[in-house]
Amino acid sequence: MSETALVLLVGGLAVFVGAVVQGSVGFGAGLVAAPVLTMLEPDVMPGAIQVVNMTLPLFTLAREWRTVDWRGFGFAALGRLPGSIIGAAVIVYVSVYTRGLLVAAMVLLAVLLTARSLSVPRNGLTITSAGFVSGITGTATGIGGPPVALVYQNAKGAQIRATLAMFFLLSAAQSLVILAVVGELPAGALGIGAALVAPMVLGFLASAPLRRYLDGGRVRVAVSPWRPPRPWG
Repeated sequence: MSETALVLLVGGLAVFVGAVVQGSVGFGAGLVAAPVLTMLEPDVMPGAIQVVNMTLPLFTLAREWRTVDWRGFGFAALGRLPGSIIGAAVIVYVSVYTRGLLVAAMVLLAVLLTARSLSVPRNGLTITSAGFVSGITGTATGIGGPPVALVYQNAKGAQIRATLAMFFLLSAAQSLVILAVVGELPAGALGIGAALVAPMVLGFLASAPLRRYLDGGRVRVAVSPWRPPRPWG
């Protein structure tokens, strides 16, 4: 099996699983797929996963665009731009090996944030700050969902998915432009990313039953799986 075929097979499976997760709770495609793709073919990252990150939100928005929290999206976008500039500097000045370590650190941080059961108030400051951090990590590693998802963990399922989808659409497009400007978007990254759209679509379609299940009052548990449920009353 060729190296490219291995990337498409294993990476495609990771994207499929990530799309199932993101189609259900609003984020997770980058968190699941970016580490796998970085291990398989670091030279195409984070460009390849950003192609997926820009395409997947379109499917969510086609269903749930009416529930976007536009005010929150504006604050997140405001913080995202300066964060993405810092993320671009990381891409330019940090080695591919170190970037791989950053991806691993982002995954561990996401686990720790949910395990600690943090309760973050949702206001202009926290959303802007989350957008800023997401800009850094999303541009540098392709994983930008956890900071914003943490702020929106108490929102309703449709609002979480739609607002994050709108944010991810802007974020991925912004990151692709920045990567191209700094010369870190090779043609191979775009090719691999385009090929991974197919398993992404299948994953989104497969997420429908889980999405309906979680919308029955279980989305918060899925976003913060180690948080004990709040008692009734």
